[in-house]
Amino acid sequence: MRLLLVHGMGRTPLSMAGLARYIRQQGHRAERLGYVAALETFGTIQERVRRRLESLAHSGEPYAVIGHSLGGVALRAALQNVDPPPRCCIMLGTPNQSPRLARRLRRRWLYRLLCGESGQLLARPDFFRRLPLPPVPYTIIAGNAGPRGPRSPFGDDPNDWLVAVEETKVLPGDRPVVLAVGHTFMMNQKLVQRAVREMLERCAA
Repeated sequence: MRLLLVHGMGRTPLSMAGLARYIRQQGHRAERLGYVAALETFGTIQERVRRRLESLAHSGEPYAVIGHSLGGVALRAALQNVDPPPRCCIMLGTPNQSPRLARRLRRRWLYRLLCGESGQLLARPDFFRRLPLPPVPYTIIAGNAGPRGPRSPFGDDPNDWLVAVEETKVLPGDRPVVLAVGHTFMMNQKLVQRAVREMLERCAA
């Protein structure tokens, strides 16, 4: 099966190289897509993802998609009307609701500089309300290795340092696969890679 991997904000396709290598070892074909959130609008990123999805769809081969963080948001936005659609969508630490840290940091100049328009959209609950539901079966992998307690911005809520587990849910009834990993490098963790392998086995069946 062919796989499209889309990295997160502030990262590059290189950040998904380890996961791509692992996926290839399992017999799949993995390719990566890049963007620069600090310099591009979210609409530009979404359109690039959509074009790549259409190319995969027209190949006639079964395919699936994996997005880390903002990459999962871009996949959600781009998946509509792609025919045939991917077998499944796997989201790694993707905020599917407006993350509290984005709302807290949105006015700070460094956040605005590094995260661009996409960072501002993440801070807007109305953006997520307008975001289409995934039109394909999806799985969410969330981390819970982040800090908790009175000094944590998350309080006692499980989190991966940047996104709370609850914020990864598309729908209230979603049950993310929660693993003891942090946000930034979760795709390199063996726990995550094994979970991805199991999910790909199910959607390839």
